[in-house]
Order: sequence, then structure tokens, then C-alpha cells
Amino acid sequence: MDWKKYGFIISSDYRKRVVKSLVEGPKTPKQLAIETNLYLSHVSKTLNELVSSGSVVCLTPELRRGRIYELTKDGKEIARHIAEKSDRGKWGTKNKG
Repeated sequence: MDWKKYGFIISSDYRKRVVKSLVEGPKTPKQLAIETNLYLSHVSKTLNELVSSGSVVCLTPELRRGRIYELTKDGKEIARHIAEKSDRGKWGTKNKG
């Protein structure tokens, strides 16, 4: 686990939302904006930050519109860790139900 990348992602609600949404598979910025309920401009800025950090990769960099993004191996590992943390209850145990 790259703890610097993890800290970078969890320090921003926007970055967490985008990473959680990309767990389901590759998406365009517009799809991410709809799923995360964020403005497209915020999603674009967030994706640029995540690409720069090495957590997300653009699969279609040659396109000007309709680019598709997905999590890198590091990004997937961080997303799993975030999901595990959000599944835990107040005292660090998994919720039952």
C-alpha cells in the first residue's frame, strides 16, 4: 500500500468519491459527474490530480472528448482499503446486517 497516495486520496471528499465510483469499472468524466453528483469541472480537476498521483490512468488520451479513466493497481488497492474502512462500525468491527 502506498500510504502517501492513500493519504492524498482520503484528504479530499471529491477524490474519494471519484475513486469509489471507478471501482465499478472505467468511466468517462461525465459518467463520474453524474454518479458522484459533482460538477463536471470538479471531476475533471480531480481526475487530473489522481492521474498525476498515479492512482488513475486515462485509457484514451488521444481523445479530446469522451476520455475513459480507470484505477491503476495502486488505485484499486486504495479503493479496497477505503471500502473496508467505510464498512467498519464505530469500534472498528464490521457491521452485521
